[in-house]
Amino acid sequence: MATLPVTPPIGADLTVCDREPIHIPGAIQPHGLLLVADPATLTVIAGAGALEERLAPDWLGRTLSDLLAQDISALLANTMVGLGSTLTAQPLTTATEQFEVALHRGGDRLLVELEPAERDAPWGRGSVLPWLDAAATTFERAGDLQSLCERAAVAFRALTGFDRVMVYRFLDDDAGRVVAEDAAPDTGTFLHHHFPASDIPRQARALYIRNRTRAIPAIDYTPAPLRPIGFEATDLSDVGLRSVSPIHLRYLHNMGVGASASISIVKDGLLWGLIACHNAAPRRLSPATRSAAAMLASGLARQIRAKEEADTYRERLRLRAAEDSLLPRIATSGSLRKAVDALSNELCQMFRSDGFALVQGPAVACHGIHPGSFDIQELARWVRARGTSDLFATHELAQHVPEAADYSDRASGLLALPLVDDGAVLLWFRAEQVEEVEWAGNPHKAVDLKPGEILSPRASFESWVETVRGRARHWTLEEIEAAHRLRRALHDIHQTQRLRTLNTELQRTLADKDALLQQKDVLMKEVDHRVQNSLQLVSAFLSLQSKAANDPTVRAHLSEAQARLSAVALVHRRLYRDDQIQTVDLARYLEELVGDMKASLGADWAQLIRLDLAPVLMPTDRAINLGLVTTELLINATKYAYGGAAGPIAISLEQHRNRLRLIVADDGRGKTGDGAGFGSRMMTAMMSRLSGTIDHVDNQPGLRVIVTAPIEDRPS
Repeated sequence: MATLPVTPPIGADLTVCDREPIHIPGAIQPHGLLLVADPATLTVIAGAGALEERLAPDWLGRTLSDLLAQDISALLANTMVGLGSTLTAQPLTTATEQFEVALHRGGDRLLVELEPAERDAPWGRGSVLPWLDAAATTFERAGDLQSLCERAAVAFRALTGFDRVMVYRFLDDDAGRVVAEDAAPDTGTFLHHHFPASDIPRQARALYIRNRTRAIPAIDYTPAPLRPIGFEATDLSDVGLRSVSPIHLRYLHNMGVGASASISIVKDGLLWGLIACHNAAPRRLSPATRSAAAMLASGLARQIRAKEEADTYRERLRLRAAEDSLLPRIATSGSLRKAVDALSNELCQMFRSDGFALVQGPAVACHGIHPGSFDIQELARWVRARGTSDLFATHELAQHVPEAADYSDRASGLLALPLVDDGAVLLWFRAEQVEEVEWAGNPHKAVDLKPGEILSPRASFESWVETVRGRARHWTLEEIEAAHRLRRALHDIHQTQRLRTLNTELQRTLADKDALLQQKDVLMKEVDHRVQNSLQLVSAFLSLQSKAANDPTVRAHLSEAQARLSAVALVHRRLYRDDQIQTVDLARYLEELVGDMKASLGADWAQLIRLDLAPVLMPTDRAINLGLVTTELLINATKYAYGGAAGPIAISLEQHRNRLRLIVADDGRGKTGDGAGFGSRMMTAMMSRLSGTIDHVDNQPGLRVIVTAPIEDRPS
């Protein structure tokens, strides 16, 4: 029988581990058996292991149902076996031993594993469930994550019986650290030791997620290849008997390990860590024990998630409480600089930083442990020059700003918060945290390769201590989230303060405007008073002149002039009474104007003049012109419509969208005169200023005068 080499070929390069196709080793570990069958016919087409001696001399070409002494087709009909899934069949008993039977899908083939059954389980002859329940209860009672991992190491050692069981956690850089360990007396320890990422290649990590348990009963075995030739590339990803990488076997040999097992800790679909088991002598882990270990690891992963979520929740509560305390005081401080001066200590405590600085223009305000002012200004300039307003966080500042290596003892960690509103930058600093990392062997010599030698893993796992400088504590995701919230809150505070300032300025402007309006009102009243006096004086002169005139025609002209003057005086009286001086209600104005004229015309005319006026708001200067036109039309109607006698006159006002229509109608003689008199010329001038028209229509009987004009001035 051919054997596989336990070391890779000469001349392999240093990345062979990451590229090694460990899922198709072409062989299995010899303590079990493997059958490869056609899924359509269930005929065995290949196999591996001592099949002739332990199963049947004529195994090749027989059906699985025949070899395994059970109806495999019925089993497959009731349960679908897909990629990554395992189906357990009934145990197989031969003349010499009993096998556990498991079926997998490997590409387009059906794979059947046969492993020797376990005689004495760690949990006794009963069910495994009570044992698992008791172990899970101890996990639930752990007070924190470290205590949980320590209890897990004890539980898994009791389950597997190995000399040393370690809880191995993956770190952010894919390196690993042993966070808990339970070992037999006189067994070496790897507790707190770090292992480089190269110790577990990428494709191995992927298989650890797909296959939650992996056992190597003895590291010095001779692999059992797949037979006949041509099946070496069969995908054995889901096969627990899959032969181990020769490099990994050499790795275990160099650690002084005789047997090994691993159980994956998968949290939220990601590989959180491993339960790594080592034994000095060969030791087998049965399928039943591996299944129990996988169930226990699932419970452990749930408890790890619960503990981490609890820590995250407590951290978020702490940060929220700090925000609730700081933000109201920042909002009432008046300025960001005053807030920083008063609250620097609280700002440091919020993000657990060693120092803090505010850079606002050329000014720098510092607190705690921090670089010099010039270096802080340079850092702020670098943060702004990144071309993004997003915050920046690092625990290795010198990796981004090489000059920061000069002050790494004061600022190896940086959390920078640029504020767009006023160009300020908030900077939190974390001092260098010198760390002595204890490695299981020198990580920088993970692979030793000399000319003419084959590739092999490092030979020494003696404790090797490395001093790490230039690093600070990591900024947590919760702290970065809190920094984002703080920036949004500072933006809102800035906007609120700006609105408050603008509102104050607006109130001041309004107060100034009110004062100016009051002054204007006083001035307008004074002007109106003087205009009224002047108009009254002129009206008195006209009245005296009219009484003194002997010529009836002159007396009539003077009376008309006095009426026109009354129309102008009425507008000024309304301006004196109203707060709004730019516009006037034309209906009210005409009503008062006609009322004054009724008083002057006498009771006979007053009871015959009817008004139907719709409210029309229009500029005051245009209302004056329309008042003069109305006065003139009413005077003409009283003079000519009824030959000097009293008769009915109707005055109406209508609004049609942006235009008005004023109608003065009588039931008298109709149109008289040629329109060449002073009154007619004055109305023509007024209508020209109003951009309107005046039409004379037969009222049947009498005359109907229609004045149409825009309510507001037309734009020039």
